[in-house]
Amino acid sequence: MTTQQTGTKPPTLYQHLENLPDIFIGEILNGQLYAQSRPAMPHGYTYSALGGKLFNPFHDGLGGPGGWWIINEPEIHFVPKIEVSVPDLAGWRREHTPKLLTGHQIEIVPDWIIGSVKSFHHPLGAPTEKSRCLCMRTMVRRISG
Repeated sequence: MTTQQTGTKPPTLYQHLENLPDIFIGEILNGQLYAQSRPAMPHGYTYSALGGKLFNPFHDGLGGPGGWWIINEPEIHFVPKIEVSVPDLAGWRREHTPKLLTGHQIEIVPDWIIGSVKSFHHPLGAPTEKSRCLCMRTMVRRISG
């Protein structure tokens, strides 16, 4: 039976993202849902170390400018529930975002973002890793203007 026959709406991409098993991180870029398993220890260690190096100078102002919120793996909604990304690290200048953001659906676009090329698969089809990278670069360009 189709959704038209039953009178129910098909799930949205964001509902598919929310229904991913907890072992996956999902992103929606250019209308495509991408999923990856949670980072392995070497990846997590690398970005934890990088976040640690950035914290004192950029968050606290010790040996650097200060005035930033640096967050690991935030769920950024460039367009709420339509364009969603989970970069490895993102930063918001406190002059633009004076209070630490709350919740997991962040709708304030960060001032800075970094993410590694990851091995993604598409649970609803098979877009390539190349298309995911191009989408991510497009989103970063939108951020940086």
